[in-house]
Amino acid sequence: MNIIIISMTTVIAYLLGSIPTAVWYGQGFFGLDIRQYGSGNAGATNTFRVLGKRAGTIVMLMDVLKGYTAAILATLLWYANVITETEILTFKIVFGLVAVSGHLYPVFANFKGGKGVATLLGMMLATHPEMAVVCIGIFLLVVIASQYVSLGSILAALAFPVLLLLRIFGQKESPLLIVFGFVVFVLVVLTHQKNIGRLLRGQESRTVLIRLRKKR
Repeated sequence: MNIIIISMTTVIAYLLGSIPTAVWYGQGFFGLDIRQYGSGNAGATNTFRVLGKRAGTIVMLMDVLKGYTAAILATLLWYANVITETEILTFKIVFGLVAVSGHLYPVFANFKGGKGVATLLGMMLATHPEMAVVCIGIFLLVVIASQYVSLGSILAALAFPVLLLLRIFGQKESPLLIVFGFVVFVLVVLTHQKNIGRLLRGQESRTVLIRLRKKR
């Protein structure tokens, strides 16, 4: 393996994740810092609530693309004969998680980013697209039924490793992928601790627009 190329690719993955889509979109098209409004989170959910469906959708898709592109870098390294075919999954996970860390702590936005769910989804689409689609379905069902985006994110993240263990596609899944799934779940829980607290207290915000309500 070429350590220099892999190290450079890791940096690229972090920089991809560090692109503060919600912050730049809010500043560029609305002249505001999304982190000063709504929940104060620089992610797609807060963008939906504060700036509307169009802005939220664009931010979400771009954040998904960040995670997907970072993970796919592993495939490019394989094509370049830098890594072997058996190492593709490992590096997809590594580069994807590095991109998520970039989203959480973006160098381009004073290290204050979002919760990383959309970026995690992007890397999941790159590592196991079929299961990722199932998890998207679970997320949508939970959000439609409960109106809680945070609850949908947590349950969808939990479903990923659990369904892999259950072999719903009739095949034995990679142990590394299952471990990765549980890591994703733990990461989502950690980044949603405040949301979990509000859910337990019945104070969590539902999926309604709160346009330009400044954070207190």
